[in-house]
Amino acid sequence: MENNWSALSKTLTEVLGLSTPPIAITFSDSAPNGVKNFDAPMAQPADDGRTGRVPAGCVFWMKASDKTFSTVAQDHGNCSVGSLTHGFKTIEEVAGNSDVAALIDSGWVTLDVVPQIPTVTKKPGAVTYGPLAESPFDPDVVLLRVNPKQVMVIHDAWPKMHLEGKPQCHIVAIAKEKGEVAASVGCALSRVRTGMSVHEMTCAIPASLLSEVIEALVSTSSADNLVARYAGTDALRFA
Repeated sequence: MENNWSALSKTLTEVLGLSTPPIAITFSDSAPNGVKNFDAPMAQPADDGRTGRVPAGCVFWMKASDKTFSTVAQDHGNCSVGSLTHGFKTIEEVAGNSDVAALIDSGWVTLDVVPQIPTVTKKPGAVTYGPLAESPFDPDVVLLRVNPKQVMVIHDAWPKMHLEGKPQCHIVAIAKEKGEVAASVGCALSRVRTGMSVHEMTCAIPASLLSEVIEALVSTSSADNLVARYAGTDALRFA
């Protein structure tokens, strides 16, 4: 491997104070050798035929904190939005699905916005998830579950970071396709499906930039600590 992902994961966890390990996301033409497929049963199909092994692809982020596994398009199939952002489906292929209709009918998203959602451009044969520290190969994207303070530190270190909203999963496409760091405030769809805490956000970092981002984080967090100590001491005058 070009990088020591275990060491990078350890440093990233320590400098940000992460409570959940960073995960690696890898897009490939087929499932990597030696990596098991995610094997939960397929759900009963919805009226429009949608089904999958989890409610949405973002749920795989939660599953990947302690094990590495590979997924294919069908595994993601219950969520049309995630299938779109990850390059599994085109807009035309998901436009008639009932989950898309529900989002549009509610006003949660409008038809004119859908074509602007960042997506993975090449349809993958497989997407592999797992702890960054255990990655057996170079991933495409490193995904973090972070709190607002940690996002502050990342933004200070990397001011070019995108701050995004719904849908949450499109930050993976931004990191992979544009090679840029992107954080998301989350979205109602993903928060319900993943059970993500209301105190959590997510951040996607291109794996190719991770060493550089960590170097900037180390410097920024040191400055933040100095400023925090000053503020704490200064506040004693108001006790």
